[in-house]
Amino acid sequence: MAITAKMVSELRSRTGAGIMDCKKALTETDGDMDTAIQKLREQGLKASEVKGGRATEEGLIVSYIHPGNRVGTLVELNCETDFVARTEQFQTLAKEIAMQVAAAKPKYLNAAEVPAEELEAERAILRMQAVQEGKPEHIAARIVEGRISKFYTETCLLQQPYIRDTDKTIEDLVKDAIAQLGENIVVKRFVLYVLGQ
Repeated sequence: MAITAKMVSELRSRTGAGIMDCKKALTETDGDMDTAIQKLREQGLKASEVKGGRATEEGLIVSYIHPGNRVGTLVELNCETDFVARTEQFQTLAKEIAMQVAAAKPKYLNAAEVPAEELEAERAILRMQAVQEGKPEHIAARIVEGRISKFYTETCLLQQPYIRDTDKTIEDLVKDAIAQLGENIVVKRFVLYVLGQ
C-alpha cells in the first residue's frame, strides 16, 4: 500500500511522533493506522525506559483549585529542559495530574513511598478479612497480595487509574508524554489541601 503524506500527517497529529517515525510505522504496518499507533507507542515506551535515568532539573509547579474552593493541589512536574517545560503538552500533563490529585486524593506518589509499618498494618487487616471469609491460609496469602495491589491503586498517584481514561494509569500517562516529547519526565511531588483537614 502506498503511504501518503496525508496518512503520515494524520498519524503524526494523533501520536506526536516525528515524520520519519510515522512514515516508517505506516510502511511496516501496510498503512494500518491503529497498528501503526500501537507500534509507535511500544517504541515510545522503550524510549521512555532509556530516558528514565536522565536528570530532570527543569519543569514547573502547577496548582489546581476545585470549584467551590474546598480542595486544592500543587504538583511539581520535572523534565530535562525549559523548552519542553514551556510546551502546551507538558503544561497540560501537569494540570491533568493536579486534577487527578484533587479527584482521587492519593496519599503517596508511588508504592515505594508507602511506610513499611502502614503496609504491614494493611496486610494484617487484609489477612484477617480473608481468614474471616473462610479462606485457607495459603489462599489467604494470595488474596492479600491481590488486595495490596488494589490498595496501591487507591493510595499511590502513579498507580491510580487516570480519571479521564481508566484503562491508563498516571504512570502510563507520563510514559506517553516521555515518548512524545523525547525527554525524561518525573512527577516529583504533590500536595493536597482539603478545607478543614
